Amino acid sequence: MPGIPACWPRRCEGAVEGRSAGSAPAETVNPAVIEAMSESGIDVSAETPKVLTVEAVRASDVVITMGRGDTCPVFPGKTYLDWKLDDPAGQGVDAVRPIRDEIEGHVRGLLADLGVKPRP
Repeated sequence: MPGIPACWPRRCEGAVEGRSAGSAPAETVNPAVIEAMSESGIDVSAETPKVLTVEAVRASDVVITMGRGDTCPVFPGKTYLDWKLDDPAGQGVDAVRPIRDEIEGHVRGLLADLGVKPRP
């Protein structure tokens, strides 16, 4: 879900930086994702899907995959998490909302584990 995990950290006032990328990203962000995120007060309309690069993984402390078999470089000392989520590709907003909410729960849990408190 392009941009979603990367967006909630925006509410952390610089305490963390989120990135979103995939091994085979779509050409555009699903309009249902844009709508669902907008409902949560997060604008992803200007986001573009990005290819996961070695440099992005190397620069990250925590690397999260979404349970769809993304290939990801592995570096010692990084934390790797795999969140098994439904794929929003081609889905409407009614199907995307529960995925968005599940991701938000995962992100909030990760931020709590990292000792970071997002603003509401």
